[in-house]
Amino acid sequence: MAQNQEKRARLSIDVPLKVRRHLRMVAAQRDMSIRQYVLDAVQERLREDVHQKREEEEVLALTAQADPVLAELWENERDAAYDQL
Repeated sequence: MAQNQEKRARLSIDVPLKVRRHLRMVAAQRDMSIRQYVLDAVQERLREDVHQKREEEEVLALTAQADPVLAELWENERDAAYDQL
């Protein structure tokens, strides 16, 4: 195996014939194989999911529950007025 080739694993899924036809049509419109079209779609979805997870973690980091220092600043009598808004 050449050094620049990644190791690969086979992934097999069953799809309805209608989906397969549609995949074949849109992949051909992009001058791509079905394999490459699906791989690109999966990789894009993975990037989106990772990005979304990072955003959720960043929001969690800005809560009193996740950060005791923020809890101390936010959970006081003066700040309680903002809880009513």
